[in-house]
Amino acid sequence: MKRTKTNILTIITVLLIGASLVGSVYAGNYGYGHKRPSDIVHTAIGAGSFNTLVAALQAADLTETLMTSGPYTVFAPTDEAFAQLPEGTLADLLKPENKAKLQKILTYHVVSGTLMAADVTKLNSAKTLEGQMITIDTSDGVKVDDANVVKTDILASNGVIHVIDRVIIPN
Repeated sequence: MKRTKTNILTIITVLLIGASLVGSVYAGNYGYGHKRPSDIVHTAIGAGSFNTLVAALQAADLTETLMTSGPYTVFAPTDEAFAQLPEGTLADLLKPENKAKLQKILTYHVVSGTLMAADVTKLNSAKTLEGQMITIDTSDGVKVDDANVVKTDILASNGVIHVIDRVIIPN
């Protein structure tokens, strides 16, 4: 009887430990403090300086795409970059009737594939999801159109984010 209780307790302990490990994997935690990168949208949310970008992605119905598809390279403007737009521009873009225009601007910040910083510096241009080419200039730092790349290689499960200091606008 005592042996049966010990065996049952051992089995329960093993099952609880196993369940705990499975829960950690589904939560993105692979143990020892390592986490699997989140998708682009959740990575931007976690970074904290992309609240405006995330709100714009939601208004343009692009969050699901950037959460599930990929891989993508996103040249992500910070909240400060959006604040540099002329007064009233952002509020106007966030209106439902301007959704197509907002989508055009946001997809102009996205390139198909994962381009790490080392890859970007080898390019003169790249085709965006919007369809137009962005220019890449490495003569004095790295610029994408007229925006400076201020931080690079923020990994996400479905691509990479490079932080830019201005919102770039397609023609």
